[in-house]
Amino acid sequence: MLGEPGPDDASLLRLLQSAVRVPDHGKRVPFRFIRIAGPVRARLGEALAGILLRREPDASAAMVEKERQRFCHAPVVVAVVAVLDPEDRQIPEQERLLSAGCTCFALLQAAQSLGYGASWVTGWPAYDADVHGLLGLSANERIAGFIHLGTPTAEVPERDRPDPRALLTDLSL
Repeated sequence: MLGEPGPDDASLLRLLQSAVRVPDHGKRVPFRFIRIAGPVRARLGEALAGILLRREPDASAAMVEKERQRFCHAPVVVAVVAVLDPEDRQIPEQERLLSAGCTCFALLQAAQSLGYGASWVTGWPAYDADVHGLLGLSANERIAGFIHLGTPTAEVPERDRPDPRALLTDLSL
């Protein structure tokens, strides 16, 4: 959980200034950002709960509450949107999508460097057409991630990481 304070306007712009310094083949800037903050977080949660209940009328109260709270675990959430112009045949879509993903990671790193906690989340809302409509996404846009930003309220334990030696192979021709 990430508590108050979250980044103010100036701090968020500083974070985003760092986040946009990512590989971007062809300088297409294949990403944009949507800030989800303040009372909008709860309203978006209510909308998610409504979508869930339309699709699963028998959803448990706990499932509905989880959706209501989905964007309330941090004071600021930034939706990183991949902008994938279908007319752009010069730069492969995968490279543009990877650039948006790099932006997510760069935003995490920038937040930590300024003392904020950050978490990169997707979940079903990242892939849902109704949610995309609520967020104002066009047909050529996808969610690369929801970056939750705030002040760490507890130490996050380090998770197990793979041994890089087990992942590395040498090409031999």
